[in-house]
Amino acid sequence: MDLDVYVTAHRAEWERLDLLLRKGGRLTGAEADELVSLYQRTATHLSLVQSTAPDPQLTARLTQLVARARATVTGTRRSSWRDATRFLTAGFPAAVYRSRHWWAPTALLSTLLAVLIGWWIGTHPEVQASIGAPSELREMTRPGGQYETYYSSHPAASFAAQVWTNNAQAAAMCLVLGAFLGIPVLWILFLNMLNLGVGIGLMSAAGRLDVFLGLILPHGLLELTAVFVAAGTGLRLGWTVIDPGPTTRRAALAEQGRAAVGMAIGLALVLFVSGLIEGFVTPSGLPTWARIAIGIAAELAFLAYVYVLGRRASRTGTTGDLDEPDRSASLPTAA
Repeated sequence: MDLDVYVTAHRAEWERLDLLLRKGGRLTGAEADELVSLYQRTATHLSLVQSTAPDPQLTARLTQLVARARATVTGTRRSSWRDATRFLTAGFPAAVYRSRHWWAPTALLSTLLAVLIGWWIGTHPEVQASIGAPSELREMTRPGGQYETYYSSHPAASFAAQVWTNNAQAAAMCLVLGAFLGIPVLWILFLNMLNLGVGIGLMSAAGRLDVFLGLILPHGLLELTAVFVAAGTGLRLGWTVIDPGPTTRRAALAEQGRAAVGMAIGLALVLFVSGLIEGFVTPSGLPTWARIAIGIAAELAFLAYVYVLGRRASRTGTTGDLDEPDRSASLPTAA
């Protein structure tokens, strides 16, 4: 393609589009129709220039022109409380529901791994000896020891905030690092399950597993579910790098990445709830059965939220991705 001839042939259209854009909202009906037509044609011109005769200066000019025209044609959206409500009642639960085939197996296998580690430690004294000296292990597992006082060692509010921050960071790392083929996600999961397994093993060996479960279950059910959802989403993002499906790898990663950002916000709210439970319920004087019942109720509420609202939203086409007007524009492909 002769670029000079192409520019000469279409310069008048671009200048006319620029003139209409400068008029802002003072367009007649005919001018508005003309602006839409010129916007579509200029977008096609930009696509053709990029694919056949990429000129940096012309590409930059047309890109800016198309962006301005698109903003005028589609209008400027402002976030509102309605957007937040729709995210919480449709977007987030739909994203979690649609990724259930990733996080549900992740939860099952991770829990099994923690149980196996706990059994291995609890039934092998030599492994326990490698973790710490007998006096240190007794200090950790005795009544009033480190495992029990951990949850009441700080004021409830500050402890809940600290726990929430740490868990939210772990979840965000699973989501962000998933793009590296999911390998860092597996390591983060392993470390979490190792810590849980050590607690199970040591307290089991001390004959106090019931006490440990009474401390971990009230907040741990919801907390670990959020971590599993984040890990499953991160693994799904990593698999998208390998197999993007019917779309291009760039488009598939963009879609999954946008959904992951929304997932991080939603999971931060879920972990905030588990942090409140860990800060105020776990160390409370409530009977063990009551504390565990609160944890089970929170977990069931979240699962109902995902499988009722999420399934319903998913069936209407909600994916957790941004709405069409908020996504980056996809330019037409020249024939």
